[in-house]
Amino acid sequence: MPETSRWQLGSNNDIVWNVDKDLKLPHADHLEMSGRQVSVIVSYAIDSQKKLKVNTLVIWPSMIIKYDFRSYLRSNDSITPEISLNGKAFNLPSVDKIHFSGILEFTYVKSELSIKRSIFPSTDHPAVFDRWEIQNTTSKAQTVDVKALLKTDTFKGADNNYEVTHKIDQQQVVLQKGEKLVFSIEHSASIEGHNNLASDLQKEMQSRLDLIKGFNGNLVLQTPDPVLNLAFQFAKIRASESIFDSKMGLVHSPGGERYYAGIWANDQVEYAGPFFPYLGYDIGNEASMNAYKKFMGTMTPAFKAIPSSYEMQGDKLFNGASDRGDASMYAWGASLYALECGDVEKAKVLWPAIQWCLVYTERKITPDGVVASNTDEMEGRIPTGTANLSTSCLAYGAFTNAVYLAKALNEPQCIIDQYSSRAASLRIAIEKYFGADIEGYHTYRYYDGHTTFRHWICLPLVMGINDRKEGTIKALFEKLWTPDGLLVEKNLKTFWDRATLYALRGIFKGGETEQALKKLSDYSKQRLLGEHVPYPVEAYPEGNQAHLSAESALYCRIYTEGLFGIQPTGFKSFTCLPRLPKDWNEMSLQNVCAFNSKFTINIKAVGKDGIELKVLKEGKEIYSKIDKKGSEFKVEL
Repeated sequence: MPETSRWQLGSNNDIVWNVDKDLKLPHADHLEMSGRQVSVIVSYAIDSQKKLKVNTLVIWPSMIIKYDFRSYLRSNDSITPEISLNGKAFNLPSVDKIHFSGILEFTYVKSELSIKRSIFPSTDHPAVFDRWEIQNTTSKAQTVDVKALLKTDTFKGADNNYEVTHKIDQQQVVLQKGEKLVFSIEHSASIEGHNNLASDLQKEMQSRLDLIKGFNGNLVLQTPDPVLNLAFQFAKIRASESIFDSKMGLVHSPGGERYYAGIWANDQVEYAGPFFPYLGYDIGNEASMNAYKKFMGTMTPAFKAIPSSYEMQGDKLFNGASDRGDASMYAWGASLYALECGDVEKAKVLWPAIQWCLVYTERKITPDGVVASNTDEMEGRIPTGTANLSTSCLAYGAFTNAVYLAKALNEPQCIIDQYSSRAASLRIAIEKYFGADIEGYHTYRYYDGHTTFRHWICLPLVMGINDRKEGTIKALFEKLWTPDGLLVEKNLKTFWDRATLYALRGIFKGGETEQALKKLSDYSKQRLLGEHVPYPVEAYPEGNQAHLSAESALYCRIYTEGLFGIQPTGFKSFTCLPRLPKDWNEMSLQNVCAFNSKFTINIKAVGKDGIELKVLKEGKEIYSKIDKKGSEFKVEL
């Protein structure tokens, strides 16, 4: 990470690229934004003369071209309006600044006109808006003409024919000093003959602003580091906006040009689902429940592996990667979600599916006591053996959570004892089977016969297994860490952010706060203010560092489960093991919405080695305790 980042923190919950002062040109980047019926990937480039080129790749997830994987209706266009000033063609000046706050905004250098351009998706309609605001900056009246555009393309789809329309309404106005003209380029789609252009530009922009404001109001992180605070705030936006209407109802999907109107056992069930209860986002919680329920359809008495995903609105299921440990993913993610929601009825719906996955997992336990699976979420990209560390760790976490959930549901003691015993046995087996010394590091091998370092050696830390903590953290940071986070494996050039995000969570949970904070700070600056902004990404080189949404949920979970150490123990209870850095006097999570409550957690340093935890609900203090740093607090709401 260079000392001077390309982007800077803005003054209004935004980041700013001061193009006018940038000497490192040309530069290009891309980011994704989503609404209920549309997603847009905006690619923008600034050349050496600071001229802007914009391309909008628009995807309509519920409009299917053919029932093949990822065959969504899409449009890829670079449209710039034709503008005349006082009867002469107006050439756009260079760009002065670029802002992002959940809306991507370009400000051009002022000339006779001041121009601001904002791109955003509709919240509810199948449309993307490229809004232009033109202001007369002179003392004289000026005539501005904007040429009309209406371009319509027809596509044959699987169920319907579709129309994609690009539209600019004709504008001809005389602007007095300081007056403004506002218009938009609108990219929209509809069933042929049912054009439903969402043309109320002001309403659409306000809806997007309100959505962002809603995300920013709950689960608010306050630390002494403004970069972490804003990176967390932005991650909430990306994690939550990527929810689409589908035949399955509302579903959260990764995005990234490839993954829409579908659900995955890792991205939605394991990564994103357990985040939404903390945010209190009703649509996110509904989408999570829809995902958990959809997977129940293949949980039959035959106990065959559940699919990895349901794609193309749920009509296409994928199990080509065979068993990735998906049942362990489901059991861990769904059990966390059920506890965090604090909703008995939801838990009762999910409990049979969680139990089914636990039975499936028990049937996959090998003579060595670990859990067999054909692969992991990497889906065979690299070898994983017949039993890998990831699946066994997820299974351990699932059995551990199942103990708490069974108690909360007043299940028989024999069920509680069974899950407790299985978790204990798995922990022993993980150490015996995967524990290894590699190149002098006291850590884990990923599978039998594996002799180098793999990113998922972080998972025992995430599950609270600290037997090899020191060697594992050293291996992660000394052998796998890069400016972009963890490599998948030593000597490979590939990185996947999800492992970095898991590792940082686990290292905080393990109590190595200062090491974790340094890496979290470096990573957050890179993603928020560096060369590709402003969110966590999927991978590189695969996927071109797409802004998959579940990775942003994992970023937020570094804080909820790592820095603040929240572990559900019931529908109204949790333990909190805060990791307050030595140079911080305090930190807080405000308006946390988990456990069917809304509360604030305040952490404060007391003396040399003390820490104070306070929980406030509706402005009233309901819990307060001072203890030594590294102590676990047991909170009842």
